[in-house]
Amino acid sequence: MAGERQARLADRIRVILAERLEKGLRDPRLGFVTITDVRVTGDLQHASVFYTVLGSEEERVASGAALTSATGLLRKEVGRQLGVRLVPTLEFIPDALPENADHISDLLRQARERDEEVAKLAASGSYAGDADPYRVEEDAAQE
Repeated sequence: MAGERQARLADRIRVILAERLEKGLRDPRLGFVTITDVRVTGDLQHASVFYTVLGSEEERVASGAALTSATGLLRKEVGRQLGVRLVPTLEFIPDALPENADHISDLLRQARERDEEVAKLAASGSYAGDADPYRVEEDAAQE
């Protein structure tokens, strides 16, 4: 039951933050931010907010600084919309999902290229030894 409440609260916080960021903050450093996940502790006192930023490394760093400086404002907004007695603290954590996805895509591309090389070698290759290396009884009887 507590886990269900945690999940509901985390989902609600994710929606509130996404809507608020969609409206925009008055911070020119904030880029195109997507809230990917929110995890709330068992005592509902702390929320880890995972986010990604579309753009360069500089834009990611600048957006992270903008989110950190707007944490108080965003927490106030979450508290206002949730209507709970104790509003969880917010911690913004950059999600490594895009970097991991890029790395996995590179690995898959390399594997595909190696498979193609092996397929080319196999197409021009031939079996070692006789075509039928197994002795058949008829052949043995004829000898």
